Amino acid sequence: MWEKNVNINDVKEIRTRTTVYFGVGAIKKIDDILKNLKAKNVDKVIVMSGRNAYKATGAWDVVEKALKDNGIGYINFDQVTPNPTTHHVNDATKMARDFGAKAVIAIGGGSPTDAGKSVAILLEYNDKQAEDIYEFKFTPEKAAPIVSINLTHGTGTETNRFAVVTVPEKNFKPAIAYDCIYPTYAIDDPALMVKLSPKQTRYVSIDAVNHVVEAATSTVASPYAITLAKEVVALVAKYLPMAIENPEDLEARYFLAYAAMMGGVSFDNGLLHYTHALEHPLSGVKPELSHGLGLAMLLPAVIKEIYANQSYVLADVLAPLVEGLTGAPEEADKAAKGVEAWLKSVGVPQKLEDEGFTEADVEKLVKLTYETPSLAGLLAIGPVGDGKEVVEAIYRNSLKPMA
Repeated sequence: MWEKNVNINDVKEIRTRTTVYFGVGAIKKIDDILKNLKAKNVDKVIVMSGRNAYKATGAWDVVEKALKDNGIGYINFDQVTPNPTTHHVNDATKMARDFGAKAVIAIGGGSPTDAGKSVAILLEYNDKQAEDIYEFKFTPEKAAPIVSINLTHGTGTETNRFAVVTVPEKNFKPAIAYDCIYPTYAIDDPALMVKLSPKQTRYVSIDAVNHVVEAATSTVASPYAITLAKEVVALVAKYLPMAIENPEDLEARYFLAYAAMMGGVSFDNGLLHYTHALEHPLSGVKPELSHGLGLAMLLPAVIKEIYANQSYVLADVLAPLVEGLTGAPEEADKAAKGVEAWLKSVGVPQKLEDEGFTEADVEKLVKLTYETPSLAGLLAIGPVGDGKEVVEAIYRNSLKPMA
């Protein structure tokens, strides 16, 4: 009920490790951000984006004017795709170095920001390439300033130290986490999110739910991560159906964006485990697979595996999605099937077989889960251990709807 007292047109300043300008109209804060960067001798930037959304949302009109008004030169790399690759990062880095860029502005969802974070590192390490980052050949300690203008309500990357980029030659999709890649500034403007497609509206919100389910149940979870998780799931449960019904509903977009931002902070504290560790091989093998859809297909099986170990936490966190959970360990099937039913209710009934995966793929997926750099670290903090039997069970139980 507290949401009714919030004026969604009142732009708030939210301080995590990133200063976030949050609310309808927040995009106008880009002028203040650029004034600040110019005062710190940033006179050239690279803009990271996809091909269309940065313009279609209207964000670029505001950003380009602010760049010109502040006398900041810019070059735009507009080739970032979902599940960005090391090739994107290397190509953008060459452009940025040749141009003399001193900062990165990312406009889009998680992909432009993650690729942008990677470019920001490489601007400080001229002898390195993207493969050096994502095959963990060195540990970066510095990066150029990053501004994230967020066009989706899912990843939370605008408020945390994580980035994910695919190494296509190896089907690796590792995650990095370094303090130097917290964005200096972020903009979360719900008015820029109303043009999200119905599918992406669902998928990015499901990403936020996965972030907090994992962050609240990892072996390093804190009360802070759990508290945030409860609020994130409650907000998504309430406002995702509204955004699906009316994509122009700014109030729904506002609270979904707030949920996603909190989700980013939650997993910055509690980290991630099975769902993300097992999804990365899925979209590493099939780059066209939406990250949020991959997570949705795995989540019920993950809950089935971990519920008995984390029953009290999950009963609270999942309460807005599944009625009647009491925290009894034997509720695992009820919880898993309840989440599967919720996913179906918001229009995401798919399982792995629907996306072309079969029993024959399980062995390869398990192998990739253990071979992809960084994923072992996620498995290691999973609540029921990092054994292959857990990983295999999750993949197999995600092939078809639960009986």
